[in-house]
Amino acid sequence: MAGAPAVVQRGRGQLRFGVFLVSGRFPGQPDGDVLRRSVRAAEVAEEAGFDDVWFAEHHFLPYGVCPSAITLAGYVLGRTSRIGVGTAVSVLSTTHPVALAEQWAMLDAVSGGRLRLGVGRGGPWQDLEVFGTGLDRYETGFEETLDVFLRATTGRVHARGRHFAFREVPVVPAPERRPDVVVACGGPKSDAVRQAAARNLPLLLGLHADDEEKAKTVAAYGKPAAHVSTVLCQVGDADVVRQALPAWLKDGLGAHVTVDGRPGPSRDPGEYTERLCAIHPVGDADHCVRTLETSLRRTGVSHVLMFVEASGTPEGTYANIARIGTEVLPALRASSPAVPGSG
Repeated sequence: MAGAPAVVQRGRGQLRFGVFLVSGRFPGQPDGDVLRRSVRAAEVAEEAGFDDVWFAEHHFLPYGVCPSAITLAGYVLGRTSRIGVGTAVSVLSTTHPVALAEQWAMLDAVSGGRLRLGVGRGGPWQDLEVFGTGLDRYETGFEETLDVFLRATTGRVHARGRHFAFREVPVVPAPERRPDVVVACGGPKSDAVRQAAARNLPLLLGLHADDEEKAKTVAAYGKPAAHVSTVLCQVGDADVVRQALPAWLKDGLGAHVTVDGRPGPSRDPGEYTERLCAIHPVGDADHCVRTLETSLRRTGVSHVLMFVEASGTPEGTYANIARIGTEVLPALRASSPAVPGSG
């Protein structure tokens, strides 16, 4: 990580709750309607008292129809006034890190500092071929790309690496502050855990992981940090999730195409749905509160992002956000469970 700037680590303490929007296209839904659903869901989240809203990024997939999380984040920053907005994640394997730094600096300036970035390696998908970055960038280039991005957020940037080599240039607009960055990771043995810890960047813990795996990942990081955890949260009848989610997962997971012919995701949609319902807050409000309190205590994470689209409909998504805001968040904020290592 030669030449990478130090990043100030924020301590943990006060609980934060956000909405995580994948912009998933459930069977039969037009893409434009899905994106408009995401925008409205962000507005509803602000009205419901959430602290932030985060957007996923995918290419060529019904699993998520937002191809640029930072673009959608920019639009939503203009449609809201208080809520923080983040990317979960901006994929570094298919984007130029200096271009991402420029976009961040511009949007952060005009939004009054409400933009936060999640970054990740992505996958070995056909995106690498389409955008010309290639499999080698995915397999060996994440650290270098991350460091070029972090260097660019200081206001000037140059590169002398394997994947990037260019003269020093000023970043315009000049960044007004250092960015809040979290790094997506795949589990306690993921290279991303080591890479993030070396740069004092918190982790973004995945939806697939249960509390035990998340706790092991936090332990592997090795020091206090403001890590962020994603969960599925659905207040009400769990059968809504069981009826809607498998068809979306079947279409979405089945559409992943690898760039080199290696097997793609192979989860059984029905079994995966049952697992998500078992490990996450899905059920009545009391159950959701208890499950989230337990997760906060077990993992030591104090910032939770909630995937709220599992009903598969706009009306169901908005109602779920509103119910979490009125029936779950107040109880969680009132109980303020102690977070190990906070402060």
